[in-house]
Amino acid sequence: MMKVLVTGGAGFIGYHVTKSLKEKGHSVIVMDSLITGKEENIPEGVAFYKMDITSADIETVFIKEEPDVIIHLAAQISVSYSMKNPQEDGKVNIIGTINLLHLSAKYHLKKFIFASSAAVYGTPVNLPIDERHQLMPTSSYGLSKMTSENYIQMYYQSSSLGSLPYTILRFSNVYGPRQTSEGEAGVVSIFLNNASQDKPIQVFGNGNQTRDFIYVKDVAEACIQSLELGENTIINIGSQTQLSINHLIHSISKISEKPLSVQFESAREGDIEHSSLDYSNARKQLKWNPNYTLEQGLRESLNEIHRNRRRIHEVAWEKSHSV
Repeated sequence: MMKVLVTGGAGFIGYHVTKSLKEKGHSVIVMDSLITGKEENIPEGVAFYKMDITSADIETVFIKEEPDVIIHLAAQISVSYSMKNPQEDGKVNIIGTINLLHLSAKYHLKKFIFASSAAVYGTPVNLPIDERHQLMPTSSYGLSKMTSENYIQMYYQSSSLGSLPYTILRFSNVYGPRQTSEGEAGVVSIFLNNASQDKPIQVFGNGNQTRDFIYVKDVAEACIQSLELGENTIINIGSQTQLSINHLIHSISKISEKPLSVQFESAREGDIEHSSLDYSNARKQLKWNPNYTLEQGLRESLNEIHRNRRRIHEVAWEKSHSV
């Protein structure tokens, strides 16, 4: 068993990674600024440090906790925000990553596992995209992830920087329970929430654009597999499917058993038209395959939304009837 430091562990993906690590018997430490993360996402019994990864103060966590491995999930994850605020995006995603790399090498961690993104590829030349595809990001977010990848590889290749082992995981569009409306795959969360409240769904573009949606529990499993597999390599984590936004809406309408109102808006700057990741390398190096179908993932996500809404109503009812 290992002692694992999870940055961004109070976030959407972080919750599922931390929960899975704990269930498998690993010791877990969470570091999160709680800017977008929520303390309620941290499982009971997990050490938690409310800290910003760009701060020099995070060294105290490395000294006190002595982690074996780091899973670096903390990031600025909104493509649209990155285009309006490239300086803040770069500060969090690049400077924050360098800060963690420096400390991981200084305290001789066994591995640096990094959550990268399909956004590093930009507009695909061919589909599905494998890891050898050219990197031409079309957003500040994709550029900051690509730059972080370069620093991670440099920290491994340079003995003066510490020869830090790594695994870089390039996620496609992650969705699932506890996802907020922020980030590059927040579209699923937004659509499901709107569907559950009979609100119209807003689509940027004509809806024919395609994405590779991957369920968060499959992503968490890829992170766990990376603890001991996938040495010093870059690995795509996706479903190798091309699902149009219109098809996604149809699927949500089907599982929610009602028609959905759709409003089409202009396409957003930085968004790509089509994406699909080839995950054959993950199958070979991590012994990983996606286990959840889109329908399974959407049903679990919608059920979670319904459970949360019932809890909110119950709390409101108890407050209104308390003396």
